[in-house]
Amino acid sequence: MPNLSKIMVILGIILIAAGLIWWLIGRWIPLGRLPGDIVYEKDNVKVYFPIVTCLVISIIGSLLLMLFRR
Repeated sequence: MPNLSKIMVILGIILIAAGLIWWLIGRWIPLGRLPGDIVYEKDNVKVYFPIVTCLVISIIGSLLLMLFRR
């Protein structure tokens, strides 16, 4: 079990770092507001479908994994 707790702590630190980076970079790169992201607004309802943002993140993640595998 000690190995599992170490892995969970490391994953938590990685998620916190990713959140901080997203928060800092979000000022200059409009993730979630890219052309192609769908926003539905009606009365008191606002629904976001960040399709293009998800594609961009997926492509960047795939490229990073390809680089680190080599």
